[in-house]
Amino acid sequence: QVQLVESGGGLVQPGGSLRLSCAASGSIVAIRRMGWYRQSPGKQRELVSHITSTGSTNYTNYADSVKGRFTISRDNAKNTVNLQMNSLKPEDTAVYYCYADAVLGDGLQYGYWGQGTQVTVSS
Repeated sequence: QVQLVESGGGLVQPGGSLRLSCAASGSIVAIRRMGWYRQSPGKQRELVSHITSTGSTNYTNYADSVKGRFTISRDNAKNTVNLQMNSLKPEDTAVYYCYADAVLGDGLQYGYWGQGTQVTVSS
């Protein structure tokens, strides 16, 4: 099995910054894609950003609402992914979930979620 542990959420004022981190552990052969989703009350879970590794190249994707403000990065050797969030807005308030597509010893790929970390942007 694979465990994803998130950290870095909290309360920040509008215009402030936070950095989320997620570490994957377990019987992992490789992680192709890691990313972040978020869910606010009454809304569906939505993609924030993901980063896909193919060999030595990482490809990133961002939701339009966070482009230019959020930056995703990963350390393939450590199976970690980070989300640097700048210029935060009240509408960024949500529970943020880490996600990973992990290949296990059976050669198959499975999707895993973290437990979520609360981000609140408020004055």
